[in-house]
Amino acid sequence: MDKKTYPYQLNGGKPMYQVSNFTENDDVKVLSELGAFQIIEYQRDLSVSPSSAVTAYFSAQMNVKKRQLVCHLHKSHVTIQAGAMQWAAGQVESETGVKGVGDFIGKAFKGAVTNESAVKPIYRGSGFLMLEPTYRYIILEDIGAWEGGIVLDDGLFLACDASLDEKIVSRTNASSAFLGGEGLFNLSLTGQGIAVLESPVPREELLEIEVQNDTVKIDGNMAIAWSSSLQFTVEKSSKSLMGSAINGEGFVNVYRGTGKILLAPTINGTTMSSANGPKESSTISSKGLVSSVVKSALDL
Repeated sequence: MDKKTYPYQLNGGKPMYQVSNFTENDDVKVLSELGAFQIIEYQRDLSVSPSSAVTAYFSAQMNVKKRQLVCHLHKSHVTIQAGAMQWAAGQVESETGVKGVGDFIGKAFKGAVTNESAVKPIYRGSGFLMLEPTYRYIILEDIGAWEGGIVLDDGLFLACDASLDEKIVSRTNASSAFLGGEGLFNLSLTGQGIAVLESPVPREELLEIEVQNDTVKIDGNMAIAWSSSLQFTVEKSSKSLMGSAINGEGFVNVYRGTGKILLAPTINGTTMSSANGPKESSTISSKGLVSSVVKSALDL
């Protein structure tokens, strides 16, 4: 494929369109490609005014850059988040995938409980599709490499191969949602194909934890994705009610079984204390103690 006419569609051996000043532009960098998906990143924001130039400059230095997802439909039909499409070229058709009123109601419920769009359009054809730019970090995941599929934290879904199956999974108990800082339901993707996530942190800051019939405990909702095979619960950090209150942790998210977890340890920022000093959370007030005991009682 000629880089200067990238991408293009063939119809009987003749190019029907061409796009110039795209990936051959020195301001555009291709970050990664997998399956039908390609991630591009703009190295500098050139559309700035004198008043915003300083902010734009230092944003680029600190990896605050615009990114876009390119979908090559001749490789695979894709499902995207509603409203994410920016423009398309070539032979591209879309459908809602809604099969009736009942199906629409079901999709609307799924969207409401997972903070996703009620209807995710499916795009087919032999052209290509460009999604809206985002400052978030775009991550490509091969779902076949996940044990039994992948469960996503709310709002992470951007796109996926249309061949993947979407379903809503619920927590094993209500306390997982109420005490774990998570929703009661999450979107799960299963099958063979690629999923595209919008992550709050770059891939370089994500820890990939693999467990074999073991347990991972996390203080807070820092897990952005995990294998469907893992059992997720929320438990007291200590065996006793008083111990959970005094140690300053209270409750932790617990993942058991065999599978993988994507963990974002930097997602919640840092404390205001010094690097070697005690954390602010280690100071327990009487109000915090009572609150912890009450929460522990609710879990009984």
